[in-house]
Amino acid sequence: MCNERRWAFAALFFLLLTLPVLPSWATVTNTGKDFWHFESGQVRPLALSPDGSRLFATNTPDNHLEIFSVTPGGLEHEYSLPVGLEPVAVAARSNSEVWVVNHLSDSISVVDVSATPPRIVRTLLVGDEPRDIVFAGVPGQPGGALPRAFITAAHRGQNVPAAGKYGDFLTPGIGRADVWVFDADNLGPAPGGAPENIITLFGDTPRALAASPDGTRVYAGVFHSGNRTTIVPVQGTLTAPNDDFNTPPEIPIIVQFDGSDWVESDGSINNAPQLILPDYDVFEIDAAAAMAVEVNSFSGVGTILFNMAVNPTTGKLYVSNTEANNLVPNEPDLTGDLHRAQITLIDGLGTVVPRHINKHINYNVVPSPLSVRDASLATPTAMHIAADGTLYLAAFGSGKVGVFSTAELDADSFVPSAANHIPVTGGGPSGLALDSGSQRLYVMTRFDNGISVIDTGIAQEISHLTMHNPEPASVVDGRRFLYDAVETSSNGEASCAGCHVFGQMDSLAWDLSDNLATDVILNPNPFNITGNLAFIMQLLGPPAFHPMKGPMVTQSLRGMDKHGPMHWRGDRSGALVGDSFDNEDEAFKQFNPAFVGLLGRGSQLSASQMQAFTDFILQLSYPPNPIRNLDNSLTIAEQNGFDIYMGPVTDGVTNCNGCHVLDPAQGFFGTDGLSTFEGAPQFMKVAHLRNMYQKVGMFGAIPQSGTAVGQTVSFPSAGPANIPQIRGFGYTHNGTIDTLDSFVSASLFSLSSAEEEDMAEFLLSFPSELAPIVGQQVTLDAGNGASVSARIDLFRSRAQQLQPNPSSPQQHECDLVVHGTVGGNERAWLFDPDSGMFTPDAAAEADLSDGDLRALAVGSDSLTYTCAPPGSGPRMALDRDGDGLLNFDEQALLTSAANPDSDGDGVADPDDNCPVTANADQADSGGLDTNIGDGIGDACQCGDINGDGKISNSDAVLIQRYLLGLPSPFDPDFCDVTGDGSCTNSDSVVIQRALLGLPPGLGQACVAALP
Repeated sequence: MCNERRWAFAALFFLLLTLPVLPSWATVTNTGKDFWHFESGQVRPLALSPDGSRLFATNTPDNHLEIFSVTPGGLEHEYSLPVGLEPVAVAARSNSEVWVVNHLSDSISVVDVSATPPRIVRTLLVGDEPRDIVFAGVPGQPGGALPRAFITAAHRGQNVPAAGKYGDFLTPGIGRADVWVFDADNLGPAPGGAPENIITLFGDTPRALAASPDGTRVYAGVFHSGNRTTIVPVQGTLTAPNDDFNTPPEIPIIVQFDGSDWVESDGSINNAPQLILPDYDVFEIDAAAAMAVEVNSFSGVGTILFNMAVNPTTGKLYVSNTEANNLVPNEPDLTGDLHRAQITLIDGLGTVVPRHINKHINYNVVPSPLSVRDASLATPTAMHIAADGTLYLAAFGSGKVGVFSTAELDADSFVPSAANHIPVTGGGPSGLALDSGSQRLYVMTRFDNGISVIDTGIAQEISHLTMHNPEPASVVDGRRFLYDAVETSSNGEASCAGCHVFGQMDSLAWDLSDNLATDVILNPNPFNITGNLAFIMQLLGPPAFHPMKGPMVTQSLRGMDKHGPMHWRGDRSGALVGDSFDNEDEAFKQFNPAFVGLLGRGSQLSASQMQAFTDFILQLSYPPNPIRNLDNSLTIAEQNGFDIYMGPVTDGVTNCNGCHVLDPAQGFFGTDGLSTFEGAPQFMKVAHLRNMYQKVGMFGAIPQSGTAVGQTVSFPSAGPANIPQIRGFGYTHNGTIDTLDSFVSASLFSLSSAEEEDMAEFLLSFPSELAPIVGQQVTLDAGNGASVSARIDLFRSRAQQLQPNPSSPQQHECDLVVHGTVGGNERAWLFDPDSGMFTPDAAAEADLSDGDLRALAVGSDSLTYTCAPPGSGPRMALDRDGDGLLNFDEQALLTSAANPDSDGDGVADPDDNCPVTANADQADSGGLDTNIGDGIGDACQCGDINGDGKISNSDAVLIQRYLLGLPSPFDPDFCDVTGDGSCTNSDSVVIQRALLGLPPGLGQACVAALP
């Protein structure tokens, strides 16, 4: 080998990192999983700077803002800036200022992109799960940026006024959609910023925003806006469960308001509902008024609203959405026809005109011909409208960008055709940014966390790149089976994500009964029975699943791991295939028939495909509860409710926890997977309770009653009748119970009125796997230390608080990470809960105390503190790519100057590059084929560590794994790229630098093996 060569790097490659032992930082708070899977839906993930010189992208899984230079040769990556958790939207206010919406952190990162390096200058705190941002209003100064920022968020969260956090949840007729308005030129002195106004809209959770070309109007779209459907419970007294096929269980009826009456699927009028659903979908805001205010609303737009765009020439608003078909009962009649993809037009007169973009589909033909699938577009998300009226549509479930003429959309004269689609590499197009002058359309591809570049002149993708992605392969590989309508259906429109929107729900009920089935299936799940209940079960007969199950609300796919059988009835269970009832892997695989029965696919997924889908889904996690106090304490009412929940018998048999088990240490959040029967004509699995706060908004349902355990159980309505509401479905499996007050006031429970209200408060604050502090942020700068000090102290205390779960008994509530620009460098630290010190991202530096770290925020330097999910801190703060080399050290190595005299002989000459030819023996040049005599020059042999015939980052990773004591299948004797006689991290760095085109390069023998 070329043992005489020496690469002379600045700081000698930080030799402390070359020791083949686990670094001390690797164990800091690392007691949880490294990556938490939330599957947050991107809304506006791409934005161009006003001058078109830069492209900004939200790297959602990696919690970064990626900055690219736009050059004639394509995109060149400039910088990665850590922001908040799950960034889903970005908007450029000017060439120097960018705002990022952090979905899980409930925050906005205001970024100075003109600084070197770019830096966060302010963190704004907003309501729960913000989604989108636009700038509007009349510029306050000549040439100035638009002065107001508009941000959508749910009407809840720890950062909102007290009324929004608590009181509104039990009050009928309150909007659940907020638009936060900030004066972008005067953010206010509060540590999280001070909004100019919070506009509450009469809808359920807002998503997309759009601004008129002149900035005077802003449009806000409700995400789960509904379709004027609700549910009529069974009239009279329900009977006990039975398993007689000839006597199906009594089931409620879904009805829809047609403008004058409530109608059933067969056209029959059923005016029993006691609520009004105005179905406000899109709201218009006067952005130029002295105080921004709602001025108009529009109904009939769609059921699930994804995004909006304004035609810059005509001013018409276009809304991408899907329209649900849930009025129709029975699964065989719904096959392939669940949510229809639409673009809805709203003109200046307020006329609302939906356009079905897949109007070529004949839903009566199942499976559909291939030509039908090829012409379809599924899950319409982002849109961009060019000055000439061309509308580009990101079809998330099709892997394509659809191209429409807005004139043809207006006239409904367009013809669906694959010829008008532009396929993109990566899959899952979720965001668009158009540079009309350069004829370039940039497309975010969520499936592979990448960006495609389309030449709009030839309507083809011309390049594709991917961003750093910390998601495990099991998440990346399984994602497409949730969304990809091409892969999972025959008509190219239907997918699981049609109802399970971004892995969650659509806030509707569906009657997926099978009216063609001929028998019942015995229920093998264990029941939560005590005392006389066992005898009653014997009287009722063997529990069974009847095919006519009736309407049931869509469930979220989050948090199914460790929660046993699936579906409301538990009719997807490992016990059905002879396995354990709590084998969630086997339970989820039993959904495979739905690809045929519901989506219209010609066959089920293969075993390997279904396993990939299962692995993806079972990692989906619930976010923190947005109502519970950040210190995880309970209010007086919530504590009273908790005491009742855990305390005395309340239903004649047990307390609430006796069925709805809350035991985080075992991974139970409202259920241990057992089944029960109470006041319903069917046996049900005990449901979890983590998302009660998401179901608020229905008041005034019809009172109902049923028979349970030999007694009549009545469920009254807690809300006033016949007043406008935002939801048509409430609580329990079929959504017939309007409020939690109604549920806990059922005659089955022995609670006073005060106890019922306290119980409802506790259920709304029910915990999830993650503590409330997770995701929360604050930015410390030179002038706000006193005002943010208490919040930083809170972060530190929660990072020291244990919150065990089954896989991590020593898990803490969060990992506290700190990012900031200090001395012109991007730096990071990780809080050690044991020592109380902060570990830096440079191995040679000492840990800092809390006071010393805060003291670094001076002048223009600032520090952003973030409570990260437990276990993810080391990756997020110290070692982003998991290669064993700390971030700051790695950056220093990649930017250090190299000494051209690599062999240390005092002369820069050909010998410095080990002059051998690729794959050739050079015995007369110092014994270059000394390892195994295979005829390959040693330098090239050592560069290709994994032996795949090329040099790539995989080779560098093998070295790093070896040094960390991790499994690494290669012979370390062959990894001495630098020729210093040993396998060290220096060898890995040389490979990485060579791949980046940075000096010092590899020996010439290795050049041919580079990609």
